[in-house]
Amino acid sequence: MRGHRRLSSLRIIGRYACAGLLACAFSGFTQVVNAGASSWPTPPAASTPPPPQISGPLQGGTADHTKFAELKGPFENGSQVTQACLSCHTETGQHFMKNIHWTWSYQDKNTGQQLGKRYLINNFCTNSRGNEGMCAQCHAGYGWKDEGFDFTDETKIDCLVCHETTGTYYKKPNSEGSPACSVMFEGKPPIDFAAAAQSVDLPQRANCGFCHFNGGGGDNVKHGDLSTALTQPPRSLDVHMGVDGLNFACTACHVTNKHVWAGSRYQIVSKDTEGTGLPGQRTDVATCESCHGLAPHPVDSLAGFKLNDHVQSIACQTCHIPEFARGGVATVIDWDWRTAGKTRDGEGYHEEGYIQGNGDHRYTYKSIKGDFVYDENIIPEYDWFDGQMVYTTIDTQFDPNAKEIEINGFSGSREDKRSRIWPFKRMHTWQPYDKGNGTLVYTHLWGEDDTAYWGNYDMGAAIEKGMADFGLDYSGEFGFIETLSWWPITHMVTPKEQALACGDCHTPKDSRLAEVKGVYLPGRDRNRWLDIIGTLIVAGTFGGILIHAGIRFFSPKGSHH
Repeated sequence: MRGHRRLSSLRIIGRYACAGLLACAFSGFTQVVNAGASSWPTPPAASTPPPPQISGPLQGGTADHTKFAELKGPFENGSQVTQACLSCHTETGQHFMKNIHWTWSYQDKNTGQQLGKRYLINNFCTNSRGNEGMCAQCHAGYGWKDEGFDFTDETKIDCLVCHETTGTYYKKPNSEGSPACSVMFEGKPPIDFAAAAQSVDLPQRANCGFCHFNGGGGDNVKHGDLSTALTQPPRSLDVHMGVDGLNFACTACHVTNKHVWAGSRYQIVSKDTEGTGLPGQRTDVATCESCHGLAPHPVDSLAGFKLNDHVQSIACQTCHIPEFARGGVATVIDWDWRTAGKTRDGEGYHEEGYIQGNGDHRYTYKSIKGDFVYDENIIPEYDWFDGQMVYTTIDTQFDPNAKEIEINGFSGSREDKRSRIWPFKRMHTWQPYDKGNGTLVYTHLWGEDDTAYWGNYDMGAAIEKGMADFGLDYSGEFGFIETLSWWPITHMVTPKEQALACGDCHTPKDSRLAEVKGVYLPGRDRNRWLDIIGTLIVAGTFGGILIHAGIRFFSPKGSHH
């Protein structure tokens, strides 16, 4: 995909000789170990209550919230609970309003692009902007349904979505929407706000997963490595979050400082060069190196030495997350908006055509969204990545004749010291665009009016409304174009025994890194002269050992040589 340079000859020879020996000595053993690993989906974790989740440096608590008179209620809505919270946590509101969970806005300092869910186009449900009545269920606040939302009102912060632990709390759309969709939210039991308020604790995986597991419109639809399977996972699904292992909450890695969390898809650290730092001081990143250091493998063998050498060029995730969409929950890999809008007797419908590993049925067609393709236990795509992504925004013009448009193209190369080889989920979509202007479009999906696509199924009217609402130019002619988005894989880390072996990459056939350019990979690549020189080095090494052994064997006892 991108330009690269080759390694120097001496470095190639050294790596060829060492890696060649390692591939023979260690890959066979590791593959035997991997062969004995259980297949997916894994059996559910033990039914006994799991131990408390580990939340990083913040542990335990100094208050029992069930004893606070302020939380006894009654509460008519979540905003009243927030006001009770702020009566004690007086500065939290001002802190919280600075994080991206509240603002849905991020300015990229390197590209100058205005990013965030508040503005961006995606290739799932296409755009949140203009559809906040539905999409802002995953906003950490109350009542955002249009541009009139007050981002300075701290009483609109939703404390419960991150902190309640009863499991009974839920959120509904902030506006009515078409009857075709609003029917999904009918019949919900009333929320006991007082019980939820008195249950508050440090955020658990289920709290974060309320939104992050369901991004893109359903369980594991978007990320591929974030699903409900991680709510109470076995260690074999994720070595950090496993209830029979470390049992980490998300905040064990995504450490918070005044309600601003480390780790963001808009600001990815592709290569951490600082490591662990001083104890308790690395709250700025959520990288593997911030806990495991820059040389994570014990140097008790030549293999450990070589693995630490790989860290300079290969992200930890590349070897330690061999597959994603595991644990029995599939992810969407292809979405086709061209087929949306079909009805039966004037009404929208859906079809279930995929049974995932845990036995649940998934929709493969919805009138409001089109066709979907699912997959699970997926081998990632691999490429050089420097942490920088460049987005196709609403005002980005492109060639309509292009085969594909990258929603979030990324950069990286072998010669860039910030780059390493990373694993990605590749998402492909056919989605609407402005044929006349060569731009993507805002589509008005959710609403009570007759132009909302979800319920009226008129794509032209929905696009015209979505663009006009924000004063954007629309030619009046839309079509569908192929788009790609790339999702760095960082969760579902396997136990080390199931990590990739040398032979998974250093092989001429079916190498994991077959498509990675710009580097000579011993075992995968062939060069006649390098092969000859490498063979001579290996043969010379063994020959020297044999000669030395022969001299010692045939020398008279007690003589020196």
